[in-house]
Amino acid sequence: MEPLRWVRALTLGRLPRGIPINEAWEQWLDSYRTEGFFKAMGRFYAGGIAKRRLSRHSDQAGDPLFVPTKELAAFLRRPAPKATQMLRPHYLLIADLGLQQCTKYRVTQKAELIRRLGWTVQIVDWQDSSEALSSLQVATEILFYRVPGVPSILGLIAEAKRLGLKPRWEIDDLLFSKILYRRNGNLATLSYHERQGLYHLADLYLRALRACGRGMASTEALAAEMRKVGIEDVLVLENALDTQTLKVAETLLANPAPRNDDRIWVCYGSGSRAHDMDFKIAETGLIAAMKAEPRLNLLIIGPLKISPLFAQFGSRIQRRNELSYAAYLEELAKADIAIAPLEDTLFNDCKSNIKFLEAAILELPSICSPTDTYHRVIQSGDNGYLACTAEEWRDMVLALASDAQLRRHIGLKARETALALYAPDRILTQQAAPIFGEPPAYAHKAPRVLQVNIFMAPRSFGGATIVVEALLKPLAKAGFENSVMTTRPVLDALPDGALRYRVLDTDVFSIVAGRNAATDNLAIARQIERWIDAWDAELVHFHAIQEMGVGMARICQQRGVPYVISLHDCWWLSESLFITRDDGQYHLEKNEVPLAPGESTRAYYLNERRKVMRQALAGAAAILSPSEEHKGLYVRNGVPSDRILINRNGFTWPSRPKAKRPPGSKLRFGFVGGIGFVKGYDLIRKALERTKRDDWELVLVDNTLNLGFPSIDTSEWLVKGTIRTVPAYTQSGLDDFYDQVDVLLFPSQWRESYGLTVREALSRDVWVISTAPGGQAEEIVDGVNGSLIPIIDDPAPLQAAIEAILDQKSRFDSYVNPNKGSLPSYEDQAQELVTLYNRILGRTA
Repeated sequence: MEPLRWVRALTLGRLPRGIPINEAWEQWLDSYRTEGFFKAMGRFYAGGIAKRRLSRHSDQAGDPLFVPTKELAAFLRRPAPKATQMLRPHYLLIADLGLQQCTKYRVTQKAELIRRLGWTVQIVDWQDSSEALSSLQVATEILFYRVPGVPSILGLIAEAKRLGLKPRWEIDDLLFSKILYRRNGNLATLSYHERQGLYHLADLYLRALRACGRGMASTEALAAEMRKVGIEDVLVLENALDTQTLKVAETLLANPAPRNDDRIWVCYGSGSRAHDMDFKIAETGLIAAMKAEPRLNLLIIGPLKISPLFAQFGSRIQRRNELSYAAYLEELAKADIAIAPLEDTLFNDCKSNIKFLEAAILELPSICSPTDTYHRVIQSGDNGYLACTAEEWRDMVLALASDAQLRRHIGLKARETALALYAPDRILTQQAAPIFGEPPAYAHKAPRVLQVNIFMAPRSFGGATIVVEALLKPLAKAGFENSVMTTRPVLDALPDGALRYRVLDTDVFSIVAGRNAATDNLAIARQIERWIDAWDAELVHFHAIQEMGVGMARICQQRGVPYVISLHDCWWLSESLFITRDDGQYHLEKNEVPLAPGESTRAYYLNERRKVMRQALAGAAAILSPSEEHKGLYVRNGVPSDRILINRNGFTWPSRPKAKRPPGSKLRFGFVGGIGFVKGYDLIRKALERTKRDDWELVLVDNTLNLGFPSIDTSEWLVKGTIRTVPAYTQSGLDDFYDQVDVLLFPSQWRESYGLTVREALSRDVWVISTAPGGQAEEIVDGVNGSLIPIIDDPAPLQAAIEAILDQKSRFDSYVNPNKGSLPSYEDQAQELVTLYNRILGRTA
């Protein structure tokens, strides 16, 4: 299909991976010039292939924990409710942090202003896409600074909109218009390839700006250019003074550097290599001034190419490498005059006046080019100078060099202007407050409980998941607000961060589990901390959390958030969910795992795992077991009996009587456990292959069909009866499924914690053949409502039980379970949890 994909894409004016042809052509030309024809063609073709396999976690390509169905992928991209009322007010800045000065003035300075308004603020580097995606899920406001419209950023912008946020894109230079950018004379000093890269980056900036649809600029001129490209909603927040700048300046003014000569220093700071043409504006005047005044010296901070004519001044020209901001101010404070020459271009009119501010706060006089922002703050001859011609640059430098009192006067007036217009308090009240505002009031009336489980709707997989989903509604009716933290599959279009969605009237925070960290998953521990803070969880209830890790419990301990553990399986005792060795010891009876030859590393790991698990269990506010049998397993393995409470899992009771079995029909067996050995799949096959009878039918539930692939193949079963395979049922389809079943087979090879399907069957007048002991057998009375067989890997007992039932199949024409009254419900279970939650939280019901 690859050629057809190419043909279709080209007719639409793009490559198969979605890049427009004209953009791909520019990329090809750049590659051709740098790498040659053949490599360029190779990149062009490889870039066009539409990859359909998972680009990450490819070793788990068949694992439903990672791979989504098309329906599930579409579900996760559905719009989520806006987080304003649900989450704590929180501002997220996704930013390019590569340029020190830009980061200071447009990121950290802004964060300081927003925090002073009462918000919490997070700054994320745009290249850390997984962290950015996760942070988006808990943000109530989002701002993108100077990020290019590459696929990862466009995906984040789309995700922000899915979450009901209104993203705004910000920049502090005219970098989003390639046409206007080309008029910047400084680019002539760069190589061809560097210029082409910047032009391509301009296109990407424009793409990101348009994707957001709202802008923020550092100057009025820059805002006007944003509006010209079609962005109507543009705000202006100027670069200004901040706490760091003021503190450093106060220290430097209080402790001036000693002067032991009469030299006069002129200082120019260059933030990047793209300022050579700007400096040429002042070069002729500076050279003339330095010739006329021998005391004049020039200090250049940062990268800059200067005229060879400056060589005549020898050591009077000094350079400093790029410095930290504090070190830069320290060097600037040693100077007598600051200069800021700029070409007369629209590009420079869009720049801010920070060079004036940095000098002014140090009480230094500045000579600047009369671009828009400098013209707005400098009254030439009063608080600074504006110079256009070489003569003006020469004369103003000489005037300041010859008169210390004039330098002092101009410097003090400059500082007065800077503080009056750009002090943090003024910027906060005049500019930041109208833009960002104070965070909205945040409160929730109901106590909040975070339910944690490895799966959650729409991936309703496993008994624990069904229990968690079913408890949400009765707990909400009882006055608790719930959210769920769960795992999600990998989506190729998004990085492996968190995704927030809503299902069953509940907010869900889903994350990619990852691999090889199931015991103590540090990445997921960080994620639960994020959600606890954002959602303000007061209590956490851990259910089945294999692959998610016990590190989440440690986070709860550190944050002082109480947590409850439900023991759905054996994960807290063993790395095996289902312990099948029925010898009463269950691997961990003794304090240490005994060493076998060559297993010292393995044994060390198991012992360390045991310590981690015991620490988490010890810190729980309550430990719950769904059955007495399962509690006994944990008690035999060292958990104090008085620490474990019984909270029997409910189930979905029938909504109607069971449909009558067709008289004289075959006896219908059902099995819901999947193909794993532990649930008895192989045992069922062997037992049915041994029986010589054909008056039966087996209905097998393939529980992975709903995850997108089949797991059951009975084509090689050598049986005389009939086998049907059906997809897993939903809770609303329980009655319909059990109408097809007379006898449920439950030959589990471990002592089940509860056995959900056993309860579902018993309540619907379905006989159960089950192994015992185990929680699954606690509601079965042998010969009354079911048949009990031993937990052994031998099909003979199961075969005997099946054949005995076949001999009396007529009894099932009108069979009714006489012991249904003792079965629990979800309402019963929820009421016990309500009492427990209230006790832990110190509430009165």
